[in-house]
Amino acid sequence: MGPQFLFATGIENSNPTIDNGKVRVDEMEKCGHYQHWQKDFELVQELGISFLRYGPPIHTTWLGPGQYDWTFADATFADLLRRNIAPIVDLCHFGVPDWIGNFQNPEFSELFAQYARAFAERFPWVQLYTPVNEMFICAQFSAYYGWWNEQLTSDRGFVTALKHIVKANVLAMRAILEVRADAIFIQSESSEYFHAENPSAIRPAEIMNARRFLSLDLNYGRRVDSEMYEYLMDNGMTREEYHFFLHNNLKHHCIMGNDYYKTNEHRVAADGSTRAAGEVFGYHVITSQYHNRYRLPVMHTETNLWQGPCGDEAVNWLWKEWANVLRVRNDGVPVIGFTWYSLTDQVDWDSALRENRGIVNPLGLYDLDRNIRPVGTAYKQLIADWCQVLPTHSVCLQVPIVMPHESHRAWAQEQERNAETDQTDKSAAAANTASVEP
Repeated sequence: MGPQFLFATGIENSNPTIDNGKVRVDEMEKCGHYQHWQKDFELVQELGISFLRYGPPIHTTWLGPGQYDWTFADATFADLLRRNIAPIVDLCHFGVPDWIGNFQNPEFSELFAQYARAFAERFPWVQLYTPVNEMFICAQFSAYYGWWNEQLTSDRGFVTALKHIVKANVLAMRAILEVRADAIFIQSESSEYFHAENPSAIRPAEIMNARRFLSLDLNYGRRVDSEMYEYLMDNGMTREEYHFFLHNNLKHHCIMGNDYYKTNEHRVAADGSTRAAGEVFGYHVITSQYHNRYRLPVMHTETNLWQGPCGDEAVNWLWKEWANVLRVRNDGVPVIGFTWYSLTDQVDWDSALRENRGIVNPLGLYDLDRNIRPVGTAYKQLIADWCQVLPTHSVCLQVPIVMPHESHRAWAQEQERNAETDQTDKSAAAANTASVEP
């Protein structure tokens, strides 16, 4: 059995299109990962990290229905297996291949499930997955803000993208489970909050605070509140589509991943416009809201901050986020992991990837020359200090993770057989499925 608290980092693999689909923003290329992937995995090990949010570039791997180029994935995942680094596989990170078009394509969900199954069959030792990253943000930036992919700015466009994205995630989970019965899914989703800045802003803030839950409500088969039900129906979701999510609840295979940045809290004006609020409630308060809603184990799946002029801004943010994680855990929420995202600096996230300017954002544990930043040194020490303490907090909070080198051991195979048996036993199905009553 592997480490029981998941200290993680990630390799940024966003790849949306901008400029009406004419420009692909490939963060793996911009950050030099295609050239330095072996060095990047070496850096993960140097930090003492065993878990890596990582995935193959979807736009160059998935060539068409049933057509794949696994060349890069074969090389990189073989090296992860050799190093005994457990990937949390991110199959779709804000973009789709050109032949799919964008998230308005109604065929995307079924096709993506085929891609997920093909990946799981090729890499059966992989257990941990984030099939679709930040479903809410992906739909909002693509179809409501008009920044990426389809670049729409409408409620109908947003609902269409959201229902296709979440359905893709659900169908992918189902397909992966048919290949790897003990697969575990860690949803990486942005944890948001909207603050009304005056009494006239209370109403629009309430709507935004209800809408922030839509992706996870649908993904976990939770009935949405009445106003959001009307919103979905008014903007193109059918009753049949809504009931699909209630009938396909795979929540019992999931860990809720909460991403938190300073930009996750917003000030709302009376006209519904928003601007950054900075850290007001913080990770502890907002994650507690999400946990109270879904009652799932939690992982802090993304955070970072720029290394500023003083050089210690990111280090202080790491300490603050870690203090919040401990507070959530001490309040009784089962927190099983923490992530600084990402391993290296990123490029053009200062414009949310809307502008292809090549501006380096000093957000990583290492810079793009693969030199460690102060926050990398601090994170390495944090892991060394806490890695033997947290697992002993409670044996009841341990996650049944099979590390790559253990995947062929008898006990791991027995675990998977037991999971297969549990899936075929329908006696508890009703208890694990939400009612379909509106």
